[in-house]
Amino acid sequence: MSPTQWDLPPELCCRPMAFVALTGLDVVYNAIHRAIWDAFCANRRADRVPISFKVLPGDHEYPKCRTKRTSYEWYIPKGMLKTGWMNKHLNLVPALVVLFYELDWDEVQWKEKQSECATKVEIVRTSLQGRNTKVAVVLIQKKTPLPPGEDLIASERAATLCNACDLSGKSLFVLPHTDHLVGYIIRLENAFYEHAQTYYYTEIRKVKSHKEFLNKTTHQLLFVRHQFKIAFFSELKQDTQNALKYYRTAYNLIHELRAHETNMLEIKTMAGFINYKICRLCFQHNTPLDAIAQFRKHIDLCKKKIGSADLAFEHAAWMSKQFQSFGDLFDEAIKLGLTAIQTQNPGFYYQQAAYYAQERKQQANHLCSHEAAVCYPSPDPLETPTGVLDFYGQRPWRQGHQSIDPPDLDKEREGILALQRKEREVLHSELIIALLSNAVAQFKKYKCPRMKSHLMVQMGEEYYHAKDYTKALKLLDYVMCDYRTERWWMLLTSILTTALKCSYLMGQVKDYITYSLELIGRASTLAEDQKSRIEKNLMKVLMNEVPDSEPDCDSAAVRAAQGLWTDRVSLAGNNEFTIEVQDCIPFVQCKAKFLCPSFHVDVPVQLQVFLKADCPHPIRFSKLCVSLSNKEYNQYCMIEEPCQSSDILEPSTQETLCLVPGKTRKYSFKFVARTEDVGKKIEITSVDLMLVGESERCVFLNWRGGGGDAASSHEALQATRSFKRRLRLSESQMDWDTVSIQASTMVISRVPRISVQLRHEPPALNNEMYCMVVTIQSQEDAVARDVKLTAGLKPGQDANLTQTTHVTMNSSEMCDDSHPALLPDISIGELQPGQKIEKPLYILCSTTGSRIFLVHVSYSVTTVVEEKEIVCKCHKDETVTIETVVPFEVAVKFVSAKFEHLDRVYVDIPFLLMMDILSASPWPLHLVSSELLLAPSMAAVDLLESQVEQVVLQTGECASECFCLKCPPVTSGVNTVASGRYVISWKRKSAAENVPVVSTVITLPHVIVETIPLYIHADLPSFGRVRESLPVKYHIQNRTSLVQDVEMSVEPSDAFMFSGLKQVRLRILPGTEQEMLYNFYPLMAGYQNLPSLNINLLRFPGFTSQLLRRFLPTRIFVKPQGRQVDDASIEAA
Repeated sequence: MSPTQWDLPPELCCRPMAFVALTGLDVVYNAIHRAIWDAFCANRRADRVPISFKVLPGDHEYPKCRTKRTSYEWYIPKGMLKTGWMNKHLNLVPALVVLFYELDWDEVQWKEKQSECATKVEIVRTSLQGRNTKVAVVLIQKKTPLPPGEDLIASERAATLCNACDLSGKSLFVLPHTDHLVGYIIRLENAFYEHAQTYYYTEIRKVKSHKEFLNKTTHQLLFVRHQFKIAFFSELKQDTQNALKYYRTAYNLIHELRAHETNMLEIKTMAGFINYKICRLCFQHNTPLDAIAQFRKHIDLCKKKIGSADLAFEHAAWMSKQFQSFGDLFDEAIKLGLTAIQTQNPGFYYQQAAYYAQERKQQANHLCSHEAAVCYPSPDPLETPTGVLDFYGQRPWRQGHQSIDPPDLDKEREGILALQRKEREVLHSELIIALLSNAVAQFKKYKCPRMKSHLMVQMGEEYYHAKDYTKALKLLDYVMCDYRTERWWMLLTSILTTALKCSYLMGQVKDYITYSLELIGRASTLAEDQKSRIEKNLMKVLMNEVPDSEPDCDSAAVRAAQGLWTDRVSLAGNNEFTIEVQDCIPFVQCKAKFLCPSFHVDVPVQLQVFLKADCPHPIRFSKLCVSLSNKEYNQYCMIEEPCQSSDILEPSTQETLCLVPGKTRKYSFKFVARTEDVGKKIEITSVDLMLVGESERCVFLNWRGGGGDAASSHEALQATRSFKRRLRLSESQMDWDTVSIQASTMVISRVPRISVQLRHEPPALNNEMYCMVVTIQSQEDAVARDVKLTAGLKPGQDANLTQTTHVTMNSSEMCDDSHPALLPDISIGELQPGQKIEKPLYILCSTTGSRIFLVHVSYSVTTVVEEKEIVCKCHKDETVTIETVVPFEVAVKFVSAKFEHLDRVYVDIPFLLMMDILSASPWPLHLVSSELLLAPSMAAVDLLESQVEQVVLQTGECASECFCLKCPPVTSGVNTVASGRYVISWKRKSAAENVPVVSTVITLPHVIVETIPLYIHADLPSFGRVRESLPVKYHIQNRTSLVQDVEMSVEPSDAFMFSGLKQVRLRILPGTEQEMLYNFYPLMAGYQNLPSLNINLLRFPGFTSQLLRRFLPTRIFVKPQGRQVDDASIEAA
């Protein structure tokens, strides 16, 4: 039998849909009919009813309907389910036959057309031969029909046509061929679907009606058959819930059957079919757990039903197919939206299917190994008259036989022999590989890397057994890195052994060498004798000889491989091989290290390489070379020695490249770095070890970087965590675990022998020329040449700091935006040994804050390294953080003549501008001068002279000055005016004479300006005396263009008597002034309140005298009355 025997029939796997036959359509030559057919079939969306359409001729012969059985009394069934039954109801027996006929209601030859249509309907009914298939007629019309009831002719003719065709009114349809054809077709489909539903309901009732005639003694098979048919018809009816119920019933009935060798295959076959249907419907109903539970139950019930022992491979094949089918169903459900998890996904079922396929292969190899003399039986017992079986799961040579014992033992033996011979022709490896491949894809999808690697190993071994060594090697090589990483040494050894066999049988020299290197190394779990055998074979390959064959290889493949190896020996091709050992675990370990992470350019760079062999026997190499990132140094990092067999086991010396197993060897190199490489990194790019001499095959073992292989990192980690006590070894011995890899070093400049000192007085003051003196002194033994100074703001800081910092070395000019923040490469010339120079640096910081300044001094000096004279470039950096602070704070305020605070000033009325300068500097400040620059809206009453000139302020001290100003009249609508600017010229007291003076400009605030209608001021002495007259004159000015009527009164005071008008009413002309004279007579000494003056303006009732009192003095100091001094007292004194 072919391997497709175990494939599920396509009619079982497809989705059952109602079958509707369309007749009367000429889809080849009639464009209208073709358009109708395309509307039925093309681009069917998921929302359309599930119907399978097929165009058939009108006289098509449908399968004949068997005569209905009236009694089952003597009937013995021959099997459970006929092989053609599902296909018959899916594709051969329609639920509905639709006749399409072109006929309009206004047809002239109506009678003739009606008769022709009735004849065609009768032909269809005759061809169905008594089946319950429904018949319907669709009239193809050119015009769109009127709504029902409006076209009386159409109603009448439809009734006559139904009578002539013996149709009900629900079986006659009209299809107008218009622009809305697809819409009409969808409505037709829905009507067809209802007819099909009725047909399948009738078929189900028909099958159910047989139950009363059956008995459980002889008709057990019929119970299963009928339940299966009811379930299948329910699926066709799209009643999946009932279909699932009947399939479950059928499945339970199957396992009630008495099983024996003759019917075991039929029971398992049908159980597999029904299980497939149940699982499919469970997934369809979105109940995956029910599907999984059903499948597990199915496997538990059937896994012991092996059948004939001579055909045990068939059971393994059947089990494999069950798992594969369920995996397919699971995967299909996932594609439709089901969510799977890492521990429950289709991969496990494909894996189990592959396991049973492997078991099938083993059993086939055991049961089908016939001698060459045993021939295939003739005639062929597997052939049937029709070419197919009558019932699913039966033997071709005894179809329909249901008894326990086979009818003919000879035929039975011949049939078994034929099956065994057919099984030998099956390509089991292909089946296994396909299943494993599916499983790998699933485990990769659900991120199960270990399962994926495990199955890929099985795939590789299966390819090996299938003699497809190329694919086997590709797969095995792919998974080796995973097993190396996770340190599964036993599994890795097994994989490497298979890979070595593949490379041997393919004659692949490089692969053979690579796997041999690893199999004799420390990761291999092979016995010592096996390692020795592989090492000897490796030596043969390196000496261009044919290696011995690997054990357990196919003899024919070994003979072919020996021919390939002979060809390789004879060919004078490329005999140099480079083996990248970074990703494997070879028998030689390598670690390379620079002795220091960095070397000064005037110190030789030292490098060490450590080697250790893990192979069974000592081995000698001919060349060791270290490749560096700068290839010019490679010539100093190489050991080369001709290979001679006589000195392989000589005592190890620095010059000998013989490695003894388990012993660590150290090789040292040193070289002088070039001055051009200062500041650059030197890296070990690779370490190469050449095996065998150049006259034969030579193999380069290449380690990337500083050595190490796939296991080194973990071994180093384990060594650091180990609590094992380390033994003290002699200098000639070395503990391998204590050696670390240092694959790079930095060449740095020579240590500078100069001193750089910075002298300054922090903090810096805002906008001053801050002086910092740089002192450079040479401590070199030779002349320092090409000395250069770079000074200023250290790069890499905030961009705002760069824009607000300016540096110069010229003290006579003030820095501006044209000066840079960093002065680069200022040439100083040469420095003799011990010589000292000083360079002043002036820094201007226009904003406050912290800044880092850099002073970089570079020079070159000649020195001798390893008897080689080199010119070294040295440099020294000094950084300093300087805080910039505000030197002083200026407080500005407006006050009246009485030193009262003013929030506004009045036009042409004098007021005072006060300046308070508070020192915030920790160093003394020298105020050189100050200057008030008034705005045009302000005028000075007196001369504007500086009152703080040449004043020195200590920390926290304050200097003040004031100016008397007034505000001229302003344009109407303006209520605030600018005051001007205040300029202070200053510098640090300790600054040198040539350092420029700093000018700080303070913009004065704006002030509110108002006009008043009347202004008054008083002339009075600076003090009075008790009981002496005190003349006071009041000047009253009219500031308006109107005549002002003024009422003025003087309130009496306890401290004064006065003479003058106590209350008076005046009239003051525009722009004129009125004077009022009073004599006050003080009565008490001390500060006394003057009599208050009250003024009311009749034209400005809102104007109060409180405003005018601002301009008048309110108190005066009164001295006491002095005693009269006579001449005698004067003489006595």
